[in-house]
Amino acid sequence: MTPDIVQLSEIVRRPLVDRDGDRIGRVQDVVVRLGDRPHPPVVGLVVRFGGRDLFVPARKIDSLAEGRVRFAGQRVDMRRFERREGELLLSTDLLTRNLINLVGGRLVKANEILLAQVDGSWEVVAVDPRRRTILSRIVGRRDDHSGAGVVDFASIEPFVAHVPTAQLKIPYRKLAKLHPAQIADLVEAASHEEGEEIIEAVAQDVELEADVFEELDMDHQVEFLEERSDREVARLLEKMAPDDAADLITEISQERRGAVLSLLVEPQRAKVFQLLSYNPETAGGIMSPDFVAVRATSTVGQALAAVADSTAPPEALNVVYTMAHDGTLHGSAPLASLVRAPTEHSVATVVHEAPPHVHPSWDLDQVARTMSDFNLTVVPVVDREHGGMVGVVTIDDLIELLLPQGWRRDLGKTKGEE
Repeated sequence: MTPDIVQLSEIVRRPLVDRDGDRIGRVQDVVVRLGDRPHPPVVGLVVRFGGRDLFVPARKIDSLAEGRVRFAGQRVDMRRFERREGELLLSTDLLTRNLINLVGGRLVKANEILLAQVDGSWEVVAVDPRRRTILSRIVGRRDDHSGAGVVDFASIEPFVAHVPTAQLKIPYRKLAKLHPAQIADLVEAASHEEGEEIIEAVAQDVELEADVFEELDMDHQVEFLEERSDREVARLLEKMAPDDAADLITEISQERRGAVLSLLVEPQRAKVFQLLSYNPETAGGIMSPDFVAVRATSTVGQALAAVADSTAPPEALNVVYTMAHDGTLHGSAPLASLVRAPTEHSVATVVHEAPPHVHPSWDLDQVARTMSDFNLTVVPVVDREHGGMVGVVTIDDLIELLLPQGWRRDLGKTKGEE
């Protein structure tokens, strides 16, 4: 049996009537309680009566259907409404505000909120982000909220920074299911207050927080560091990839830069200082100093063990490099080839000798051309003077520099957002 569906707009500002149809007051809002249930239950209404906002519990509401809100109790409690912990007011807190849609990691605006009666009680079942027509607002016409566009409330997470109940927070465990790039998109699309709320939630995991910061555009990175202490900034930079940390250091105000650098612990500080010595738009400026290199005489098993023990970013581990006895670059072995080879075999059996490489001073076009010509997802950066490897450039870092600022957010716009 299909449950009764009611729009929030059919309830708010409508009269509350008794069983005889006489007006008692006017509905100001609908109160729901957040918890573990995917569809928050309605716990009552806020009703304006004689200039006072009163609370009418859900058990005393006989009907919400068809725009008629009927009181089923014997008397109205005249005590003023006071919000309790964990409660949200649908109209005040959610209607026309941004909400997080955890399916796909997007912000949606609750232009309408849908309630349904399930097993005798009312609960919030969905939001409709589509704009209501002017005609429907004027005449109170019911819009069609079925099908595409309607978002199940089970996938919704509301922002609660503006709600005067400090105990409400965005659950970290829900955001952690999203990719850091999706979380960064949410932060960039949100207001500053909302973005702070998201970052506060992911800050429970310093590694995830750092991954999210790496995905933010530079303006937002700086924006969300301004209110942090030097030690907090250093703590975050220590968890970021060295190349991303070096880029962000250059955007921090001059008077703070030295203090933050001094608070970085080794080996991160040495890596950041090394990267700061290069032009940011060269191979040296965008490279990661973290990679895996073994001696040319190593076995396949030893090379795989080095990968397993490495803290280098996953994209830099697609290739293992071999070094000659004098420390110069000898060859490269794709990780897939190593995995397929017997562990007792010499790494030389899968190594490509004299692999293509770039130099720290090469500009981004030269790096892109080399990687394109040789179909590389990661390329070694070799010191021209000494012939030793100083880092690697990965395809994702190169693409990020070549694409225009804000490309991901602009590309993700839907027709309704344009």
